[in-house]
Amino acid sequence: MLLSHLKILVFGAGAIGTYIGGSLALAGHDVAFVEQPAVAELLRQRGLKLDLTVDKRRGAVSRFEVRDAAIFDSLEAALGAGKVFDVAIFALKSFDTQPALDALLPFRAQLPPILCLQNGVDNEPMLAAALGADKVIYGTVTSAVGRVGPGEIVLEKLRGVGLAQGLPIVARLAQALEDAFLNCQLFENAANMKWSKLLTNLLANPTSAILNMTAAEIYNDPALYRLEIEQLRECLAVMKAQGIGVVDLPGTPVRLLALATRLPLWLSRPFLSKAAGAGRGAKMPSFHIDLYAGRMRSEVIYLHGAVVRAGQLLGLPTPVNGLLTSTLLALAEKRLPLDSYANNPEKLLSELKK
Repeated sequence: MLLSHLKILVFGAGAIGTYIGGSLALAGHDVAFVEQPAVAELLRQRGLKLDLTVDKRRGAVSRFEVRDAAIFDSLEAALGAGKVFDVAIFALKSFDTQPALDALLPFRAQLPPILCLQNGVDNEPMLAAALGADKVIYGTVTSAVGRVGPGEIVLEKLRGVGLAQGLPIVARLAQALEDAFLNCQLFENAANMKWSKLLTNLLANPTSAILNMTAAEIYNDPALYRLEIEQLRECLAVMKAQGIGVVDLPGTPVRLLALATRLPLWLSRPFLSKAAGAGRGAKMPSFHIDLYAGRMRSEVIYLHGAVVRAGQLLGLPTPVNGLLTSTLLALAEKRLPLDSYANNPEKLLSELKK
């Protein structure tokens, strides 16, 4: 048994849940998952599959199966199995936070501290307001992980995991993540960590979905590149007004990204072009994947939308983030045809001039 053996409950076997929970199970920790009944049954039959081969060009293969993790089809079943968990991991899409929270509330007293690894800056405060600040650990994942299917992932680029200090369990959890080769880094300021990650999430994400263009195509267009810079500048202004600083995240030089927004466009474009496409390979950004999969919800409201809401409270203009948020939501919710702006940057850019 590990000296710092942890009993861990993972909500969902999506890309991040499978990657983090599966890696911790491979490192010898006692990991259980809660999933929907049909998915839970599938995972019981074939286990989790993790392809952790970061550099496939070298021919080294690191593919693993996890078959000893407990799989439950309800939180009641997981907590009623007589096991007391040290920590839980919350890695759902932001639009699933409230429904999941509704399911958690009846079991609040039995819940361990929850590590929240979601994108955006609203989830941890929402969890803390409902469950108590002593139940929430602020976290972030910068590694790029692709989901092949339920409980099956491919590690596309290893960067790391960030945790905010504060709760007593954090030190043990950080060591467990480090021992599982997840490259864990501790941060004193949770807001700095979460908003710095939000800044990186803005890159070529909604523009790719709205215009049906790759990140490379967007950054090769001077007018679209200026739009990308302006959305980052709006976010940085909102952060500064709140006293939130920019910090580097595991494997992610966010301060260089912020510096690039102050450089001449011709000088910053090569750096940001590389940053926007780093770790994606041929894969489209997440908003594009969700939109073209026909999903009628988008996390844009929790990323770019968070910049807009903070700007409104502070009296700061955020027209670019506002346009990208409202346009992508209209496309996702079928209020606009999917091809309304496809390969038509001029039409999108003209909206800013109205």
